[in-house]
Amino acid sequence: MKKNWPLWEVFIRSKSGLSHKHVGSLHAADAEMAIENARDVYTRRNEGVSIWVVESRHITASSPTDADSLFDPADDKVYRHPTFYDLPDEVKHI
Repeated sequence: MKKNWPLWEVFIRSKSGLSHKHVGSLHAADAEMAIENARDVYTRRNEGVSIWVVESRHITASSPTDADSLFDPADDKVYRHPTFYDLPDEVKHI
């Protein structure tokens, strides 16, 4: 009987990027195979400098229908969103 390989989510950090971005999913027997397959599938043109893979079953996500109740408590904390400050043009990535 053939076993099904687990699904892995793939994240790539580009050469110019600051963070890893989700690029897709693939099936692999283990983490090492997932990284090798991700390299072959998602970085064929030298797009990345780092690859993360995580088995999909380990990801827990919120539901879009819960967004109001989940994010509502942050709305009354204006200090978390300092939109009232003027930043110099030299300041990047904030």
